[in-house]
Amino acid sequence: MRGRVVDGQQGIDGLMDDIGRRARAAAADLGFASAKAKAAALIGAADAVMRRQDQIIAANARDLDYGRDKGLSAAMMDRLALDEGRIGAIADSLRAVAAQPDPVGTVLAEWDVPSGLHIRRVRTPLGVVGVIYESRPNVTADAGALCLKAGNAVILRGGSESFHSSGALHACLVEGLRAAGLPEDAVQMVPTRDRAAVSAMLRMTDFIDVIVPRGGKGLVGLVQAEARVPVFAHLEGICHIYVDRAADPAKARAVVLNAKTRRTGICGAAECLLVHRDVAATLGQQIVDDLIAAGVEVRAEGLRGSVPATAEDWGMEFLDMKIAAKVVDDIDEAMAHIRRYGSGHTESILTEDAAAADRFFARLDSAILMHNASTQFADGAEFGMGAEIGIATGKIHARGPVGAEQLTSFKYLVSGDGTIRG
Repeated sequence: MRGRVVDGQQGIDGLMDDIGRRARAAAADLGFASAKAKAAALIGAADAVMRRQDQIIAANARDLDYGRDKGLSAAMMDRLALDEGRIGAIADSLRAVAAQPDPVGTVLAEWDVPSGLHIRRVRTPLGVVGVIYESRPNVTADAGALCLKAGNAVILRGGSESFHSSGALHACLVEGLRAAGLPEDAVQMVPTRDRAAVSAMLRMTDFIDVIVPRGGKGLVGLVQAEARVPVFAHLEGICHIYVDRAADPAKARAVVLNAKTRRTGICGAAECLLVHRDVAATLGQQIVDDLIAAGVEVRAEGLRGSVPATAEDWGMEFLDMKIAAKVVDDIDEAMAHIRRYGSGHTESILTEDAAAADRFFARLDSAILMHNASTQFADGAEFGMGAEIGIATGKIHARGPVGAEQLTSFKYLVSGDGTIRG
């Protein structure tokens, strides 16, 4: 994909206006497209991804060179990198979304009222979704697939780091649309790295119905501060794991190690370990030692870590081989810490005490709460959604993994028989 050179803000505004108009027109057609056609487009895109694997890897190599020149961290480079395994997973994700039930037209509720009217509340597409994301090129496929499944047109604005990889994946989505006879403008990619395109998207109230930012704190904060279009977002993934005094040692050691080290650069990676005082000297210290042995820098309070924790470590999203760790007196102190420093994303309790798990679930209000499970499962695909467009931590409309269902609204269909109101 070649970057398009656009002169000045007026040129960017003209480009984005054209993209928006075409997306709105495509959305009008896509809103009543058959489930069969949408599934065919996604399967066609998956087939194209596998056929074009060498091209995608070559495009990704250019992005990796760009990332190295920019001095991206190892975790960020990992988010950017594609190989045969990850490309195969992208194709699998497209097929998984294709196989899901189509949400559009689903009857959510229906009832009769004394006037004689029959009322149905049914799922309907949102319209046009704008997705602004950073280095992970797989978001191109995930976002395109989920928006298409939900009958929405989508405008994708990937990060400068993933420009070529995202362009190669976008071409596969367009190939699938074309083969299925659906409008190619249903999935568009902003063809420039110019940051002014992001600002333009945030003002496109005539064309975009919702913006989904997926990236770091700087990007999401900018979108939330400047967008005139409604936003589904999470600001940070500050995920906590609390090791209760009734935790099973073997489970706890395995889960914490996985939650931190499986992939450190994703929003579901654990960033803070809280340990009940009764098991701090035994199980808690074993877990810390496990993390240090795996190469994690443990910033600890009340435990023997790599370095002492400071006040700045609480509420920090490291996205790296680093974790904050603290001893707490009990579950209530753990929950108080999470409420103060968490971002409302994902928290996990490790315990064999059902009452403690119930208390944790009832009294915390993060989008995702887990019991005896790694926070790395905070992912739409792992929730059976095929993929996700992001994790929403707000409380309006969408919350948690945003899949195809969450990318719909609803409308009321009201039937009468010459019914008039007295």
